[in-house]
Amino acid sequence: MAYIQNPSSIEEKSFQIIQSMIAEKDPDYVFRSEMEESIIKRAIHTTGDFDYLYTMRFEHGVLEKIEEVLRAKGTILLDSTISLNGINKRVLDQLGVSYRCLISDEEVVQLAKEKQITRAMAAVEVAAGIEGPKIFAFGGAPTALSYLIELAEQGRIKADAVIGVPVGFIHVEESKEELLQSGLPAIVNLGRKGGSTIVVGILNAVIYQLRAVVTDDYVRYSTPSSQKEGEG
Repeated sequence: MAYIQNPSSIEEKSFQIIQSMIAEKDPDYVFRSEMEESIIKRAIHTTGDFDYLYTMRFEHGVLEKIEEVLRAKGTILLDSTISLNGINKRVLDQLGVSYRCLISDEEVVQLAKEKQITRAMAAVEVAAGIEGPKIFAFGGAPTALSYLIELAEQGRIKADAVIGVPVGFIHVEESKEELLQSGLPAIVNLGRKGGSTIVVGILNAVIYQLRAVVTDDYVRYSTPSSQKEGEG
């Protein structure tokens, strides 16, 4: 057997298979944008689960908001080190975007003890003090997601965009429904499925798409027009 050993070739082949299976399973399925297509296919690639074709929701211009935050060199707040370790930090560094998981910060640990709340909830409260636009991403802390919504409704925190894809059985579906009803720009996966790896897939899909756009903008605006037109 001839093995494919190049990781990029394996990924490319995987996405080709995913597209062919989508065409076979639901030939009338149409993605609403390239970004949504990239996100949903990465979720499928991560899990092998084609339910994400029908359960992923994009609310209140969330993709445009996420792009605004990244272009403005804002901050991504993640609820787990798994998500933090999985996102492409090299590209985020190139874009000048900050990324943090506050779950183990001393201030967060102390606040959680004082208020008798979870560290994930305390991390949301501490994140309110971070300047600039922010994206919050939840893959495993539904209670903290609900707490973010509560603080946002009280005007105590500004969430420019929220990725709400916690996984599990306790308060998971309820927190996602709260997010859908909140009016916040949000990516939500309906039901119990989700997790930190889905957060990673979503963010990396956006990051790669934005990197391509930013690179294209740089080439377009920095190259003399005569060279663009093939002159000289």
